[in-house]
Amino acid sequence: MIAFVYYLFMLADKLSHVPTKPGVYQLKGEKGRILYIGKAKNLRNRLKTYFQRPESLDARKHSMVSLVRDFSFIITENELEALVLEANLIKQYKPQYNIILRDDKNYPYLKLTMSEQWPRLEVVRRIRKDNALYFGPYVPAQGMWDSLAFIRRNFPIRICKHSLDRPIRPCIQYQMGRCGAPCSGRIDRDEYMKIVDEVILFLRGEGSELLDNLEKKMIMLSDELKFEEAASIRDRISNIKHAWESQRVVAPDLGDIDVIGYSTDGLDAVCEVFFVRNGILVGTKDFYLKDAGRSPKTEVLHSFIEMFYMKEILPPGQIIVGERPCDLGNLKAWLKEKRGGRVAITTPKEGKKLELLHMADENAAQLLSSRKTTGVNEITTKLKERLNLPFCPHTIGAFDVSTVGGSESVGAFIYWSEGEFVKDFYRHLRIREVSGIDDYAMMHELIARTLKDLGDEIPDLIVIDGGKGQLEIAKGVVETGGITTREGKQPMLISVAKDPDRAFTLLSETIDLEDRTPSSLLLKKIRDEVHRFAISYHRKLRDKRLVESPLEKVPGIGKKRRLELLRYFGSIDSIRNAPLEEIVKIKGFNKKVAQTLLHELRRHA
Repeated sequence: MIAFVYYLFMLADKLSHVPTKPGVYQLKGEKGRILYIGKAKNLRNRLKTYFQRPESLDARKHSMVSLVRDFSFIITENELEALVLEANLIKQYKPQYNIILRDDKNYPYLKLTMSEQWPRLEVVRRIRKDNALYFGPYVPAQGMWDSLAFIRRNFPIRICKHSLDRPIRPCIQYQMGRCGAPCSGRIDRDEYMKIVDEVILFLRGEGSELLDNLEKKMIMLSDELKFEEAASIRDRISNIKHAWESQRVVAPDLGDIDVIGYSTDGLDAVCEVFFVRNGILVGTKDFYLKDAGRSPKTEVLHSFIEMFYMKEILPPGQIIVGERPCDLGNLKAWLKEKRGGRVAITTPKEGKKLELLHMADENAAQLLSSRKTTGVNEITTKLKERLNLPFCPHTIGAFDVSTVGGSESVGAFIYWSEGEFVKDFYRHLRIREVSGIDDYAMMHELIARTLKDLGDEIPDLIVIDGGKGQLEIAKGVVETGGITTREGKQPMLISVAKDPDRAFTLLSETIDLEDRTPSSLLLKKIRDEVHRFAISYHRKLRDKRLVESPLEKVPGIGKKRRLELLRYFGSIDSIRNAPLEEIVKIKGFNKKVAQTLLHELRRHA
């Protein structure tokens, strides 16, 4: 307590030198660890609320202030610039007391390349300002793959990436009736663009216009006695009607909106997002926000919207929420800049939008309740008791090494948090400091390099795949490296071995994991996941080595020279047996390069 009062006095004195300009501030704990990142219109006034009026803070920030040892700030030109910088820094450092979205993936979109002469449809995860049309996001992605497969069966537009600047022979897609073959001139551009327009109408859900156009086309073909082509259009109409019957149409007049539901139990919170595009519910996504329920809802919603749309997501024209987020003006200005158009954030009082919001709220509440009753906390508490751990592990990391005869040795790390695997924190690496078979040395390298790379994301409990020897190696790395979690605690360590399944602790205890209890099954699940991850990476490297061309290892032989060699000789054996004079004749080669090539190929024959 005395130390805290001392730091509070020192920081209060430092406040007098803080400017009254807009910017971003960072509150720091022991060893300079960033605890919280915020933005302010007036940096000095905002920081004063932490050190002179802490009673005005919510419960989450009030507990944080006792850990603060220092602060820093960055001045910006305006509040909007501060908001963008704040979001970037939060994404980079993931401070303990900020609201963090563990799901850091970019969601897939369908992109129609309208800037190309012959537009094509492809899957992307990044939005560009390239005059293309983007449809999505699709969450989960299965709906997107279903739509893409349907389009390829019913709308013959190309899927290849060829430039088509000169005629080429049509591929099997043309023979299957799934492409009009613009590559060979078998369809004119006007006819092709009509098909592209149909794809746009389908993806936008504008059913009546699309079906009217197709029915007119079918009648016209029938009048011209082109009965086979008319029958093809008839089948396409039937397929489209069937596809739309399976879609969940909310209300065609809603257009594009995102609905953000919210639920809290006073400690944690859940946000549930409904993605509505052209009046169709195309997907949903939930986010579990640990400890966020201790902050005001308006602040949680602001932080959530900020972090969610910071990803490669194109904001819709309207976002529906149950309560207006704080700092609404700057938030809307930032979203407008990101979208390239106005974004409204509204709280409906009646109608279909209110019904959707209630549905999203109910889904969020259901998810929060199910997470509390699935027994995750009960399982981790049981782990603490069985393994005699000093505290309950909310996050668990695991290490494993994979090697066959010392060849292509690799290491893997996986991360588990609050009941699920967090693949953003997965790591794999090649073992580069150890030659031959030395399990202990390889484990030492893997743990040391990985924990250094993880930064503030050190898990509460580290599981080592192996026995007591590997466990001692891990202990040495943690102690000599001064490794701590973001709460400043030293991570707990155990190892897990097979045949029979058992765990070893630093207290020389052996715990039986063959009893099929939830805590034992969790440890075995984590061990199996890291083993799977290590094996898959090892196989990837091994397969790459098996198909790797010997030419790639020859100094001075780049891609162009490799292609020239293979065009001329046809195989590696022919190159290896060729006379020096013949290789020198090839474009791009001289005597020195040819000598090096033959020397390397014959040396490794």
